[in-house]
Amino acid sequence: MTYPPTGGPPDPYQPQQPYGQPYDPNAPYPTDPPAPTSDQPYGQPPASAQPYGQPTTGQPYGQPSPYQQPPPSYAYGAPGYGAPGYAPVTSTNTLAILALVFAFVFSPAAIVLGHLAKKQIRQTGEQGEGLATAGLWLGYIFTILGLLACAVYVIVIVIAVGNAATNSGGTF
Repeated sequence: MTYPPTGGPPDPYQPQQPYGQPYDPNAPYPTDPPAPTSDQPYGQPPASAQPYGQPTTGQPYGQPSPYQQPPPSYAYGAPGYGAPGYAPVTSTNTLAILALVFAFVFSPAAIVLGHLAKKQIRQTGEQGEGLATAGLWLGYIFTILGLLACAVYVIVIVIAVGNAATNSGGTF
């Protein structure tokens, strides 16, 4: 029995063959380098070739050969951009990250950093809008909770001092 069965799907692990050509396991793989044609070992240039790095057209370095055409403008894309069809990768705003971190460390600083980050993101188009917003919200919430805790602490101290004064006979 042969694999794949006749009429079945092709074997995905076998290299694709031209239409109508049978698979030859002894044929070189298309990406294999060609075998040397002389006595030279692999990777060595033929004896008649110029040493590596020397121009073979007689043109000085930096001058294009008259026989060589420049690559098309779309071959490599514009500098600083990815492959065609993909959006360029933008960085995340550092202040947005710091706003989220400082929300848990020192929340008033998170409020300031969050507002600065949102302003920078609007100007530069960086990523991190969500981080800045989360840092702002958490900064406001933790600042309010901290202020409430301080207020409760002050009230507890005032009540304790008032009770101590009434229990000790009115003198303090």
